[in-house]
Formats: sequence, structure tokens, C-alpha cells
Amino acid sequence: MSKPRRASDRLIVALDLPDADQARAMAARLGDCVGVYKIGLELAFVGGIDLARELVDAGRTVFLDLKLHDIPRTVERACAQVARLGVRFLTVHAYPQTMQAALDGAGSSGLELLGVTVLTSCLDDDLVRAGYRLGVDDLVMTRVRQAQEIGLHGLVLSGQEVAQARSRVGERMILVTPGVRPAGSQAGDQKRVSTPAGAVAAGADYLVVGRPIMQARDPRAAAQAIVEEIEAGERV
Repeated sequence: MSKPRRASDRLIVALDLPDADQARAMAARLGDCVGVYKIGLELAFVGGIDLARELVDAGRTVFLDLKLHDIPRTVERACAQVARLGVRFLTVHAYPQTMQAALDGAGSSGLELLGVTVLTSCLDDDLVRAGYRLGVDDLVMTRVRQAQEIGLHGLVLSGQEVAQARSRVGERMILVTPGVRPAGSQAGDQKRVSTPAGAVAAGADYLVVGRPIMQARDPRAAAQAIVEEIEAGERV
């Protein structure tokens, strides 16, 4: 599994931009001050997959955030296709059937699968409206246990649950925390947020940051400031 070595390696920047040309320019601007480049659903539909290939060819670490969830055979075949791209990480929803099918599809390719526990835009009442009987904390920990039993490579969960998850899985799994906002930033549509230093101190291996970098006047300076906050969390 891919554990980061430097503070900058822990920063995953979400290239949530309207088209591949803007994302390509942003990646060039950020360069190696960012450890991982994340391509999500918005960008995937406008050239993001081709951009993923370009970034891989350029020696960058790429995270495809597609959050796959379908019948097992479809997930298995989709993961086998993604494995051929040479990206490092791929997200799937942390349902047992889906996680197992993803592992079967990835095989020995080196693709590392991350199970999305509960989206950081959700609180307990959102889960009730969706028909879940468990609250956020209980559902996250249920999915942590299931992912651990299945042998998934890692999990995606908010900074509010990462300490409890780390205490259960030890160092055997990668923990990725989205919804990260530098101190003083607006949460936007995220409901379970954390600061870079707080998430790292709690046990997160990687942090996902999008808008605070994408919307900054100087994105590279914003990324470097977040790396400094990560370093502060490492010292706690």
C-alpha cells in the first residue's frame, strides 16, 4: 500500500474544473508541490480520463474518484479497465459486494481501492431521509469493519471519524480524508469538515483539498500553505 513519505505527498488536489484544458493548466502550475492529482466525476466526462493517462505518463500520481457502485460483475469489469490506466487510486462505495468485486477486478495490478464510507456532505438526518437506520458514526465504523474483513486497501472518511477508524485498523489501511478546509476557510456544501493539521494528527494518511486551492488567487501558494499545515499536524 502507498503510504506517503513527505508532507507534500499527503496532499491530494481535486482538479474540480470545467474542462480538461483548465485542469491540465492547473496541474502544470502546481507541479510537484502536490503529491496526488484527483480526477472526479465532473472532469471525467470532459476529457478527464485522457488527462489521467497524460499525468501518469508524466510520472504523476493519479486518483480516479469515480465512486463506483453497481452489480458485482459490472464493478469487477470496470475496475479491470481502470487498472489498465496506471492510476494509483480508485474509489468505490463501501458496500460489501462492491468492495469484493472491485478487488476481484483490480487483481494484482497495483491499483489501490478506497472505500467511500459516508459522504462528507451527510449528517445523521441525511441518512435517515435516505432510509438508513444507522447514524454517521455507526455506519462509518460498520463499513470500516467490513472493508477490513474484505481486505480493501483503504477508506475515505471525514476527519471526524478518522481517529476511531485508525484505532481499529492500525497502519494496515490507507485513510483518506476529504472535506478538508484550511483554518478560516468556508465549509461550502461540506458538513463534516476538518483542518489539515487536525486530520493528520487524527491519523489521516492523505487529505483531499479542492476549492481552497482551485479558487485561490495563487493556487500554488495555497497548496504550499496547506502543506505547512500538514507539517504542523505531523508534529502533534
